[in-house]
Amino acid sequence: MAKERFKELGGGSFFGDFLYEDAVPEDHFLRQLDEVVEWKVFEAKLIRLYRGGAKRGRPPYDPVVILKMLLLSYLYELSERQTEAYVNDSLSAKWFLGLAANEKGPDHSTLTKFKRRIEQQGKEALLEELLRDVLVMAISQGVEFGTIQVMDSTHTLADVNVTKDKRRNDEGKGRRGGDARWGTKGKRGGKRRTFYGYKMHTAMNAESEMITSLVVTGGNAHDGKQLPKLVEKDQELGVTIETYAADRGYDDSENHYLLETKDMHSAIILNRYRTEKKDTNKQVWIDLKGTPQYRAGKKERYKIERKFGEAKAYHGLRHCRYVGRLRYAIQAYLTAIVLDLKRMVKLVTGVSLRGQAKALV
Repeated sequence: MAKERFKELGGGSFFGDFLYEDAVPEDHFLRQLDEVVEWKVFEAKLIRLYRGGAKRGRPPYDPVVILKMLLLSYLYELSERQTEAYVNDSLSAKWFLGLAANEKGPDHSTLTKFKRRIEQQGKEALLEELLRDVLVMAISQGVEFGTIQVMDSTHTLADVNVTKDKRRNDEGKGRRGGDARWGTKGKRGGKRRTFYGYKMHTAMNAESEMITSLVVTGGNAHDGKQLPKLVEKDQELGVTIETYAADRGYDDSENHYLLETKDMHSAIILNRYRTEKKDTNKQVWIDLKGTPQYRAGKKERYKIERKFGEAKAYHGLRHCRYVGRLRYAIQAYLTAIVLDLKRMVKLVTGVSLRGQAKALV
């Protein structure tokens, strides 16, 4: 795509590059991120969101610039309005986007329109492609993926007043929450905790600690039913996977059988009834618990819980930014991409975002 089809950025700055050289040191996370990622790869996919491939009408912003700006929003847990202010106030953000030091970036409405393009045209297929591109880049940069995958789900609360939403529905106005659903996740005081929202079902490589695939559902979806979809997505990546580890929510005979048919090992934590029932069928489950693959997978499961904790504590996954499942999918995938980019930069360069100043707006 010819650069002249996009708005020209970064030109005519009185200050020149020397200001950036001083303000954005070599070990700055955004500088390392920019060098590690081959951003041009995303352009061909993102330009499909524009009518006529952005060859008609006024030149738009380069879609990679908009993607970078959205990633800043998730990286620093900022709203889109806050991201606009941050970009205009931060020299490191301006450098990352290719802006001149005295040049303003895209406004928040541009980010909203871009997300709408994804929602209406790209949908989850595009988001999957972007995540897959990040993983392929990581592999090409020498990041090692091990043979154990860990799988689990985390929940995100819908951006809805549940009481008012029920009243709207009772009055025949429909739910603002759309396809959000009541679900249960974990226990507190011996009782199941309920929530209203969505689930992000996730597979992650235990060695690289990079998220490899996602499935987004309403809060009421059963975790175990998502395993076949995640396994199928993982196989498209082309890495060697020998074992899947997961909690008891995935302990379904069909899941164990699926992994067996694919010559993989199951490290799905077994429910007690599997080995405590009084019949001869329990021996196969006792044997499974005794395998080295089961024991190795069990030891790796904590890593995905830690990843979810990172996503919620630092990147806003605790609450939905938007309303509706597809819009939540945008949030889920961009959060996963940010987590993977952070991990890739750490593994390739040794530079961590932790310890570097967080955006203040």
